[in-house]
Amino acid sequence: MTDVSATPDTPGIPAGASELPLAGSGGCGAGCACGADDAHGEQGEHEYAECGLDPALAQLLTDAGLDPVEVEDLAHLAVMEDLDGGVDVTTVATIPEDDRATGDFTAREDGVVAGLRVAEAVLSVVCTDEFEVERHVEDGDRVSAGQKLLTVTTRTRDLLTAERSALNLLCRLSGIASATRAWADALEGTKTRVRDTRKTTPGLRSLEKFAVRCGGGVNHRMSLSDAALVKDNHVVAAGGVAQAFRAVRETFPEVPIEVEVDTLHQLREVVDAGADLILLDNFTPEECAEAVGIVRGRALLEASGRLTLGNAKAYAETGVDFLAVGALTHSSPILDIGLDLRAAE
Repeated sequence: MTDVSATPDTPGIPAGASELPLAGSGGCGAGCACGADDAHGEQGEHEYAECGLDPALAQLLTDAGLDPVEVEDLAHLAVMEDLDGGVDVTTVATIPEDDRATGDFTAREDGVVAGLRVAEAVLSVVCTDEFEVERHVEDGDRVSAGQKLLTVTTRTRDLLTAERSALNLLCRLSGIASATRAWADALEGTKTRVRDTRKTTPGLRSLEKFAVRCGGGVNHRMSLSDAALVKDNHVVAAGGVAQAFRAVRETFPEVPIEVEVDTLHQLREVVDAGADLILLDNFTPEECAEAVGIVRGRALLEASGRLTLGNAKAYAETGVDFLAVGALTHSSPILDIGLDLRAAE
């Protein structure tokens, strides 16, 4: 059982606020496969900002590759949106101010959980008094319907006010992790890894990409600045795929470059030019196998388009390194998780 203290005069801001390095801004972080260095690796230089979360919780978020300041800000934003400048009128009207309760965050279906510490951050910004947390599972664990994930004891009003914001994030991230795990399971026994794209919810990219990692996937670039991806519109504007690749290499010589191709002729051009990674757009498994033979390990290969769970293994068996699946973040259904209230222990 973990006790988390909040100062009564400043709701949700725990005593002993800590300063922590920003772990999520810039760079790909742990689990990224683009080849770029972690922006917060061994450089020894960090940007610091004050974090109002409990220091132990903030450290857990940092250890997971998340920026605790960003998570705290998102938690505040979610709660502010829900209250809209007012109060939880139903809860205030029905629950005595000093009443305490225990709530169990419980899986309603089988899946993979992600975002438990994010849910705790939401509780931290709502709770005006000490709350106790019992952690039954960890992010990335497979869970079964009916299984308790997280137990929280605190003021009933605070628990119910935080409930929907915490569940919105927890269900969303767990849905992404569960979908990713299905792809990772389909690729088991091959060298191929499933990875995400930049098709993320605005403002939630770092959390959604974290959920992909929890599900056994790897991350593509986190932003437009940490790696280059030369796509069809760049090719048109630059006058050709090789010309576009050379322009990026000359302008940003240290940046990893991935180039999208849709023919084997383009593939030969860019691999000879020195591309680090090549995206095979809408190639069939047979074409992917031919591409692997042409490249012969000189660049990493990523298949994109036409991909389904049903044909994932066939693509992996061609020898490509990655399957790019934008649906992980833009189309995954939530994992159904609920909060069950009971008398405080």
